Amino acid sequence: MKKRLSSLIISTYNWPEALALVLKSLKNQIVLPDEVLIADDGSTPETKTLITKISKDISIPIRHIWHEDVGFTKSIILNKAIAQSQGEYIIQVDGDCIMHSHFIKDHLQFSSENCYLYGSRVNIQKAHLDTLFKEQQVVFGPFSEGIKKRTRAIYSPLLSNFYKANHQFSKKFRGCNTSYFKSDFIAVNGYNEDFKGWGREDSELALRFHNFGLKSRRLRYRGIVYHVFHVEKSKSRLELNNDIELKTINEHLSWTANGIDKYLKAL
Repeated sequence: MKKRLSSLIISTYNWPEALALVLKSLKNQIVLPDEVLIADDGSTPETKTLITKISKDISIPIRHIWHEDVGFTKSIILNKAIAQSQGEYIIQVDGDCIMHSHFIKDHLQFSSENCYLYGSRVNIQKAHLDTLFKEQQVVFGPFSEGIKKRTRAIYSPLLSNFYKANHQFSKKFRGCNTSYFKSDFIAVNGYNEDFKGWGREDSELALRFHNFGLKSRRLRYRGIVYHVFHVEKSKSRLELNNDIELKTINEHLSWTANGIDKYLKAL
């Protein structure tokens, strides 16, 4: 595995109980990232208190990048965090996605030029939440209680080798489990900040990656996260967000005018 300076970006909003499990799973990593940046979309001080406490028990730097709560502006806070990252390689998860112990190692091992990666997401069911938080569970397998789509929880380096990089965008892509070179992210100007509210900000970024000429590789049977059940966020702006994504598709766009560059200039 080629050594790359890596930054783990964790997006979060007002759910410190779930974030605590994600950070506990960070401690279990076979390979640690070089730094962690928590992209906080306006949480209350409880989240900052948690991060300060947990940072004392982790050997790598953890930085809390916060802005005021003005609604769902995940694209903006991710751009702000990634602009401040020091890593050559960005690994991205959500603050409700518990990482398999090989998660960081897998993303780094398969990182390659002109390619971005995306892994599998196993869903933790609502009925298991009381047990999850009571036991502070961060270790799962295909036969664990409380999960669905169990085949996604199978960890198999042998089977993962059947999945190769290609130029096709996959609807299985999720921004809660992806990685890419920071230079590629900057080349497409990062997330499109025209996205407000839930939906399409991640897939639109991936589409612009492809329009820029990147391949994608699915980390099937590796790079696994376990997504903690929560009530779906409002989809009131989904139609507007769909229109932004359709414009990217129809016009074969690789660059967004409203992206990360403004924060890079300010550094």
